[in-house]
Amino acid sequence: MKILAEQLGKKYRKEWIFRRVDLELTAGNSYTFVGPNGSGKSTLLQLLAGSLPLTEGKLTFYRHGQPLEVDDWFRQVVIAAPYLELIEELTLLELLAFHRQFKPFKADYTPEDIIGRMQLTHAAHKEIKFYSSGMKQRVKLGLAFYSDAPVVILDEPTSNLDKQGAAWYHDHVRQLTSDQLLLIGSNQPAEYDFCPHILDITRWK
Repeated sequence: MKILAEQLGKKYRKEWIFRRVDLELTAGNSYTFVGPNGSGKSTLLQLLAGSLPLTEGKLTFYRHGQPLEVDDWFRQVVIAAPYLELIEELTLLELLAFHRQFKPFKADYTPEDIIGRMQLTHAAHKEIKFYSSGMKQRVKLGLAFYSDAPVVILDEPTSNLDKQGAAWYHDHVRQLTSDQLLLIGSNQPAEYDFCPHILDITRWK
């Protein structure tokens, strides 16, 4: 799996968020985009996920050396971010069953298996709208960690997590496999202290 970005740029109205971004991101590696709040980390991650349009430049997704269409790319990516909403009318068990229709889970995990790994067995039959913000963030991260997708994107991954939740994140993020590509957006060093590739987004201002 590889993402090739050539001279990417994103503009909102008359203001450029970033320009001339050149990247080659390959599976088996983790990359963290750092920078102050408002610097464009989330915007860049959403571009790389294929969920926002480019203003300029070219973005090519490869799998097994062959370029992918954008419609095929969506099947390869999972993203967890505070600004992404869960379907709050569903219970956790129903949410995982629904999610599995679009992205299979790793290693034939059942929804019950994953709920146990999320440490949320006690809330399996509770509607998501009754979850705390930390529980919701753990669900988002769990969906990213346990989906069978080659690209995992985590934006501000420990948002709303307490100390125990942050420890759970660190334990699970290190279990991602060598054939996956991990992209993180963060300004908290504790979220990416294991990551060898740190890219400061302000270099593209």
